[in-house]
Amino acid sequence: MADTYSTLHVSVTDGVAYAIVDNPPVNLLDAALMTDLDRFTGAMSAAADVRVIVFDSADPDFFIAHGDMRIAEDPQSFAALDVASEQDPSLNPMMRLHERIRTLPQITIAKLRGLARGGGAELLSAMDMRFAAREHAGLAQPEDTMGIIPGAGGTVYLPGLVGRARALEIILSGQLVDAPTAERMGWVNRAVPAAELDHVVDTLAARIATLAPGVARATVEAVDAAAVSTADGLATANELFGQLFSTPDASRRGEAALAAGAQTRDGERRFEALIDGLA
Repeated sequence: MADTYSTLHVSVTDGVAYAIVDNPPVNLLDAALMTDLDRFTGAMSAAADVRVIVFDSADPDFFIAHGDMRIAEDPQSFAALDVASEQDPSLNPMMRLHERIRTLPQITIAKLRGLARGGGAELLSAMDMRFAAREHAGLAQPEDTMGIIPGAGGTVYLPGLVGRARALEIILSGQLVDAPTAERMGWVNRAVPAAELDHVVDTLAARIATLAPGVARATVEAVDAAAVSTADGLATANELFGQLFSTPDASRRGEAALAAGAQTRDGERRFEALIDGLA
């Protein structure tokens, strides 16, 4: 990509954008990183050739340590940060940034190798999926123990991921949640051996990037609509399904699947491999 950033390393390969956070000494979510994330996500919003965004860290010990605590010394400057201006102006800048990430047209996936607390954990929770290194990764929302509450979306995102009771446990305790526990709670999709993290995420990202145009976004919209109500979920899914079902690409893939052996006993036994071969 032509853009350069002081706190991010960005590359794009076969429809997958990789954004690696590099903001020493501990990857604070400070004004510099927020500004770079704003520029990067703004560019991604208009990047039709990018289907998936993978977020990673150059520091194996910290994904994003937390928000910059110096904000408290100059709250006016923080409030004046011009990021994600298309979001609700009544929200603080960190909330606006995380909402932009949550609503990006691409599928967003995080590789969590080390620690993410506070604003770093909230940024992760705003993404579509999170995969963590079993041996070293951990997340926490320590704000309550510091006399405040999570202020960048944690109280909103967490209940949808882990449920109300566990969200309260995480926030009220302020304790670090290790990767295996985060997996059981639903805060991360999977906790995998650190040596396998790149393979697991990169394989998934590449697979999603090969889906027909519009399919991944429609899937997210349909799943999100179900959170409102069953009726909303069904109505949204019905509309999106109808739009995609009538496309030439869907017709072509269906015909190719039948020709390759779908709906035969042998074809159905190996159905996943059969449809993978169509791509």
